[in-house]
Amino acid sequence: MANSPAPPLWEVQKARLEAYRDAQVNFDLDRVSEYTAETGWRIDDYETELPAEPAGPPTANGAWQAAQQILRAYTFPPSDLITGIFVPDTPLEERIMVLRAQFLFFTFWFGVRIGGVTDETRTLPDGGQEQVWGYNYRTLEGHFERGQIEFTVHKHLGTGQVMFRIHAFSQVGRISNPIYWLGFKLFGRTLQRRFAHQSLERMREQVETALHNGPQS
Repeated sequence: MANSPAPPLWEVQKARLEAYRDAQVNFDLDRVSEYTAETGWRIDDYETELPAEPAGPPTANGAWQAAQQILRAYTFPPSDLITGIFVPDTPLEERIMVLRAQFLFFTFWFGVRIGGVTDETRTLPDGGQEQVWGYNYRTLEGHFERGQIEFTVHKHLGTGQVMFRIHAFSQVGRISNPIYWLGFKLFGRTLQRRFAHQSLERMREQVETALHNGPQS
């Protein structure tokens, strides 16, 4: 008799997702402008270039649209470090996500909430324009960190250049367990950078694979 397929992670972790439904962001949203390196926050910016497109608006089934779909599905983070679990039919603007973080022999569960979706045409300093799409998510109560990370895909409408960018501000939160506190103190920054660099690499790889395979029926 054939084994039944394993249920999706969002069903397995339904209780954890529900537990974060009413959780609050664990930093002050009214003071975001004060969160700088000078006040003790880590400010991170990373980017990578994706396959270019012809000049003009994003092309159907091009790199920009492929990156947009990968961002929605949250498949670009390194799966051996972070797995995002969410109810797939929830509108992106309302998404709560449980992050399963793995390090050494530890597994941690954290809650985050989408804080905003960007979908706009921006004027650049040189007078050119770019099409930008992406979103941020914010840490919730119980997270070892506090802060926000934003993922965006940009297309320069004049040159066709496509970029994937990550921008974040963060600070170590309250960690009551002394072993976890020490581990995060020793390895947290390294893991943040690994997450960012591998996310850039995986985004490039997944976009290239999507372009190679072509539109799926």
